[in-house]
Amino acid sequence: MNKPLPAVRLRVPTEEDAYAWHQVFADPDVMEFHGGAPAELSVYEELTARQRRHDAEHGFCFWTMLDEDESVIGFTGAQPWPHESFGPVGEIEIGWRLGRAHWGRGYATAAAHATLERVRAAGTERVVAMVDSRNARSIAVTRRLGMEHAETYTTPVSKVTAYCFRLDLRAPGGVGARP
Repeated sequence: MNKPLPAVRLRVPTEEDAYAWHQVFADPDVMEFHGGAPAELSVYEELTARQRRHDAEHGFCFWTMLDEDESVIGFTGAQPWPHESFGPVGEIEIGWRLGRAHWGRGYATAAAHATLERVRAAGTERVVAMVDSRNARSIAVTRRLGMEHAETYTTPVSKVTAYCFRLDLRAPGGVGARP
């Protein structure tokens, strides 16, 4: 028996969300698969600004994720794959990152389902998720979404093995829909 997923709300990130993301992601455990160390505030200021542009241009972005109490707990969403020299160039990437206190409670899966609904409504036909091969939690989320391992890459800078998972949003039967 599956336990019900928690309620999450997604919103386009505000300028203030850069500070919230900076705080929520300050834990080295959260950043283990994202460079290993907490990022500077300026990284999140640029990231939230870029996500606002993505939302205006594409109808989706990495949204701020809010829990039942309207507290910022992370982000989830979709964006065009940001690299031109490796990975699934030209594809739409979905992703998520949660504060440590919110791991293992279903938030990433619930928010990723909401992301799939939104990107499908925006006309996206297929999405990918790039996941560090050591990140068992995120790999589990991709499986819950019905994504399939499609390719394996070695990242050019850190030389880490990353798995590319794909999901066809046009597939009959509502692939990626909530069970």
